[in-house]
Amino acid sequence: MLKSLGALLALGLAGLQFLAVLAVVFSSYLTSQTALLNHARDLLRDVGINTMEHSKGFLSPAEGAAELAARLAQNRVVASDDPRRLEQLLFQQLQIAPQFAGVYYGAANGDFVYVMRSPDQPGVFRSKIIERTHTGARQTRLIWRNGDFSVRKATLDPEDRFDPRTRPWYIKASEQGSTIWTDPYIFFSSQQPGITLAAPVFRNDRAVRGVVGVDIEISMISEFLSRLNIGTHGKALIIHRNGDVIAHPNQELIKTKTADGALRFADIREIEDPIARAAFGPAAERGAIPATKETPLQFIHDGERYVSTMMPVISDKLPWTIAVYAPENDFTEVIKRNRTMNIWLAALVAAVTAAVGLGLAVYIHKPVRAFAVRTALVSQGEIDPDEPMPKTYRELERANAALVQEIFARRAAEREYGETFNMSSRGMAQIAAGCGRITRVNKRFADIVGREVETLIGMPFGDLIHPDDAQNFVAPDRSEDGEFVLNRDLRCIGGNGQTIWVIVNAITIRDRQGQVLHAVLTMDDVTQSRSREQEIERLNKDLSHLARGNTMGQMASGLAHELNQPLAVIAQNADTALLMLDRKGDDGELHDIIAEIEQQSLRAGDIIRALRSFIRKDEGIRTAFNFPELLDQALRLMQAEATEAGVSIETRLPDDLPQVEGNRVQIAQVLVNLLRNAIEAIASQSGNQREIAIGATVAAGFVTVSVDDTGPGIAPDLSLFSQFETTKANGMGLGLSICRSIVEANGGALWLDEKAENGTRFCFTIPLHQSQAM
Repeated sequence: MLKSLGALLALGLAGLQFLAVLAVVFSSYLTSQTALLNHARDLLRDVGINTMEHSKGFLSPAEGAAELAARLAQNRVVASDDPRRLEQLLFQQLQIAPQFAGVYYGAANGDFVYVMRSPDQPGVFRSKIIERTHTGARQTRLIWRNGDFSVRKATLDPEDRFDPRTRPWYIKASEQGSTIWTDPYIFFSSQQPGITLAAPVFRNDRAVRGVVGVDIEISMISEFLSRLNIGTHGKALIIHRNGDVIAHPNQELIKTKTADGALRFADIREIEDPIARAAFGPAAERGAIPATKETPLQFIHDGERYVSTMMPVISDKLPWTIAVYAPENDFTEVIKRNRTMNIWLAALVAAVTAAVGLGLAVYIHKPVRAFAVRTALVSQGEIDPDEPMPKTYRELERANAALVQEIFARRAAEREYGETFNMSSRGMAQIAAGCGRITRVNKRFADIVGREVETLIGMPFGDLIHPDDAQNFVAPDRSEDGEFVLNRDLRCIGGNGQTIWVIVNAITIRDRQGQVLHAVLTMDDVTQSRSREQEIERLNKDLSHLARGNTMGQMASGLAHELNQPLAVIAQNADTALLMLDRKGDDGELHDIIAEIEQQSLRAGDIIRALRSFIRKDEGIRTAFNFPELLDQALRLMQAEATEAGVSIETRLPDDLPQVEGNRVQIAQVLVNLLRNAIEAIASQSGNQREIAIGATVAAGFVTVSVDDTGPGIAPDLSLFSQFETTKANGMGLGLSICRSIVEANGGALWLDEKAENGTRFCFTIPLHQSQAM
């Protein structure tokens, strides 16, 4: 009877447990399957968004580079008619952007300067320059250069007949008059997929002077797609608006040959990726590409179910659709296998539970039954109550042995954790909860902060943090509940005193009762990436400053034009009032006041005209003009700055200085720039002698102008006339380079007179007017 009841109890318990496990397994399977499918769609959407942002981030520098090169050429910062200087500018742009395959400039007269990467040629870079010689003949030069711009090889190509004006990028940019993107195509030379961006360069009359172009290889986007983990078999691709697949994890699939042997992109309806054809080919047939909104899809291919998503086009300039697909089993296969395994595990657990329960019931009941029998015998007087108790509780000894075995297993797990901690590729540290001190670190953590492991043990973690970031840091000993959760960027002080940017993540470890044991912290060194971000931020600020300066110049020009008219009216009315007073014979105090009004209004008009002529657009016309008059206008413009800096300006011009010939506005720009540099140099030092002297002499058909200042002089190791070389903290290093270009364009020369005894002396020449030079 006892055995039958025990067996019934064990089987009933096992059956209930089996049914409960099955119910949990099936309900968990259904909810997990729905959740995983939703997660799969979210994952595909995230992949699409990530690919869109990567593509925009990959291509946006090209647009900025092309527009910057066009503005530099248009504003004559770098002369587009000087092939060598233009080649050097394009060479620098190509070195800055690794995704650029080539940068070039095509002129309206057919001249062409092209710089491209050439890793398999004699040099790392190859330049192609087409220009007209002084006889009008066409000449094509090929130059291979090293990374430092030195020439490796140069040759002529008399067979070349390339004309940039016939190319689609030149025609489209010239007609639209703005930056354009071409459709993707396969580059002829590298056989790689790419896209071209072009921006026009205008003359002052808005006629197209030339077009700046950038070739970008987009194969790097395919490489990015190949590194994406989308389940186990999922893939992402990019489809152009005409249905061409321009990026795919397998780059060989996107290229196909035409009937004449040329390469072109494969259409989504013909690509040798059958799953991609099944997923997005019907959409192309229906005209749903490019997609206008996010489009999730489900389809079946070869009996297997798939999920896919098409993202809306990136932009009007880049009408690309990001398409992603993955098998459903990549996300649900695990829970299917887990469901089957759980069912078998539930059956096994139920059987084992039944057997163990039956044995346990018998084993537990055995001493109870012996106790009951002994009690009955004692009550009947057949056994003496003082006899020793039977040894029926040996299970306590076995429980103790099991506890010892568990302790050994726990120690082995702790040893494995310690090895993982020490061998981790990330910096790891263990922080005491009560005091915030470091109790354990690995070698990687010590290498990041530049200290020895023994030095770090016992040190408060807050002592490693930079003082500027320490005020926002809450140590574990200051937390109200001992919680220490951290996920942020910090600056730490290294062992040699240098600043280190790190990403720190920390979590609090608690025991089963919720008491804080310690905190585990991981650290990654991101100093180099932060340095690059700061460099990019400084460049953006400089470019924004340049744009604001241009805007203020336009505002000043408009203001000068508007103020000139009321000043003219004031002068005319004052002159009329003087005439009326003269008729009446009144030459008293009122006459003097009105005369002063007329004089000051004329003086204000002169200042406004000088300001307007200085900031208005240069028309490029060289005329004869009086240099002393131009110098007087320039001094009026700079008088306020000189007065504020406490600098006096003295002119030493001969009385019979002849007229000179050149662009009057450009020469004024040179004068103002040299005067401003001299004023700033003197203002940067303390001293009693704060003077600027301007002199002029006539010799050999030129007027030589000198600007002397009593400033600190020029450092001997500074290349003054090189672009982007400057001694000013906020300068861009273009002023003297532009001044030399302006003077040379007007037939003169600009140089630093190194024989000056005190301060600095800059000299430049202006040609005499032809009638004066003869």
